[in-house]
Amino acid sequence: MEIFHRILQTAIEGGASDVHLKVGAPVVFRINRQLIAIEAPLPTAEWMENVLKQMVPPHARQKLDEHREVDFSYWAPGVGRFRTNAFQQRGQFCLAMRHVKTKVPSFEELGLMEAVRKIAESPRGIVLIAGSTGCGKSTTLAAMVEHINTNFKKHLITLEDPIEFVFEDNQCVIEQREIGLDTPSFHHGLTHILRQDPDIIMIGEMRESLSFMAAMSAADTGHLVLTTLHTTNAPQSVGRILDFFPSEERDQIRRQLAATLQAVICQRMVTTVTGGVTPAMEIMINTPTVRKLIEENRMEKLGAAIETGNDDGMINFNQSLFQLVKDRKVSEKEALSKATNPQALEMNFKGIFLDEGRRILA
Repeated sequence: MEIFHRILQTAIEGGASDVHLKVGAPVVFRINRQLIAIEAPLPTAEWMENVLKQMVPPHARQKLDEHREVDFSYWAPGVGRFRTNAFQQRGQFCLAMRHVKTKVPSFEELGLMEAVRKIAESPRGIVLIAGSTGCGKSTTLAAMVEHINTNFKKHLITLEDPIEFVFEDNQCVIEQREIGLDTPSFHHGLTHILRQDPDIIMIGEMRESLSFMAAMSAADTGHLVLTTLHTTNAPQSVGRILDFFPSEERDQIRRQLAATLQAVICQRMVTTVTGGVTPAMEIMINTPTVRKLIEENRMEKLGAAIETGNDDGMINFNQSLFQLVKDRKVSEKEALSKATNPQALEMNFKGIFLDEGRRILA
């Protein structure tokens, strides 16, 4: 384990977000979104088996034996905490490990907008943090939880697979429950969670219909529910939720979602001019206009509602990227590569702004 821990220590010192270990292949770090092979002994099958034997927690071992892959948290003494996935390829084990910072970054450190702070302070409803893998959803979610923990006296319960950031009680009383260790599944945990007197429920990831039904029930009874979803933009998140359900149930679910949704925050990580990364954000607030569009199944107009909803705290990716370029944090080239509508953004850079959103809503 000494070599293994030395690899992890080197990753942290080098600013790596992820570590990839594969039998017979170089050890690879992800630094500023780029994959970089490092000089280290090539992992052997015997070495990998030994590492797994010592690092996989007891509650995850049976799942690894049965399914040949498992998620868990690993704490390397004196090194740090890692969200870990062990899996097989070509009959041999691999490890994908993401470093989880001990200190939860603040909104300012992450470059999050003021609207995110206001959303975190919502009294009730469902808040979705959306985006692709590796876009910082978990970190934004953790920053929101820590903001609540610092400023409000609430009872907050999390359901995570696995636990990533570890929160210490400040103003809040926080219980963190890990799937497989503290409760069998998200659905099982959510079924019993309302009997545990929570004010706020944080769900690591929304994956299926039963969990989302339980989340809507919690939001409907006055709780704030924070969770993440894999989608590429805010309007698509609504459709993704509806896809969890059979077609004959979607009308009812759509009306329930319209009543319980608080906001959708979608992120894309962009490279800054200094070589770091910062989030471009799309924010959809469940205003009366958005609620009506969802109720009436006019999803194609949600984008226009976001574009024209700046006074309500909404912003789309093009507007966010334009502001990042204006603030000289991101280059025009990088912004165009991450834009939802590159042609429209290029026109914005030339001073041309079309009021397309209002025309569509009209």
